[in-house]
Amino acid sequence: MASNEEMSTSFGSAAGTYETGRPDYPIQAVDWMLQPVVGGERSIRVADVGAGTGKLTRSVVELGAEVVAIDPDPKMLAVLREHVHGVPTFVGTAENLPVPDASLDAVLLGQAWHWVDPDAGAAEAARVLRSGGVLGLIWNIRDDSVDWVRRMTAIMHGSRAEQMLGQGVPPVAEPFGEVEDAQWRWSRAMTRESLLAMARSRSYLITAAPDERARVEAGLHELFDELGAVGDAVVQLPYVTRAYRALRP
Repeated sequence: MASNEEMSTSFGSAAGTYETGRPDYPIQAVDWMLQPVVGGERSIRVADVGAGTGKLTRSVVELGAEVVAIDPDPKMLAVLREHVHGVPTFVGTAENLPVPDASLDAVLLGQAWHWVDPDAGAAEAARVLRSGGVLGLIWNIRDDSVDWVRRMTAIMHGSRAEQMLGQGVPPVAEPFGEVEDAQWRWSRAMTRESLLAMARSRSYLITAAPDERARVEAGLHELFDELGAVGDAVVQLPYVTRAYRALRP
């Protein structure tokens, strides 16, 4: 099995698949993370950290904020620029943000905080946020309370994010205080090909040996046949979006 570091930096090799397979975020959830800093005459300034192909970036843009996208992988940022125009992009990590001190109203991470050192990430977010700024964390998690989704997860293997969130609120170090949380339930219409793209965009499968990848995909094909996800037939994949926010003193 690949190391956590190898997994965390693997997505660029499957950037197009990631863009196809991963869902967008409910706009209500993104708005909730930003609510503590909205208001006033000026547009708020936001960094989307671990921006990937821009799934979260486009929601922030839709809400009218000024946003910069930061990711460690230039290949992911290249796909972001194809889909979200006019957003500045920078190579960087949550632990080393290419942003001046106290220059942002919000630092947001989508599907990313589980790859971050929570102490270093919190300290760096505090550096770039203004007083009263918000650190927002969000994940789209498949709803494993549904039997076939739980079986699919078992075939694909659980992710680092799912393991972390299974233990409760994600760790956020000082100087941030109380972490608020909220969640939204929804579903995404998926075909067999988009379900496969979702699976192939996961770090476990990207970094797996060819025989393990073939074993996982064979199990998925068997499950999808059972579900009737054949050709253009659509199934609804249920999700729970979990969002968290904490304020900088």
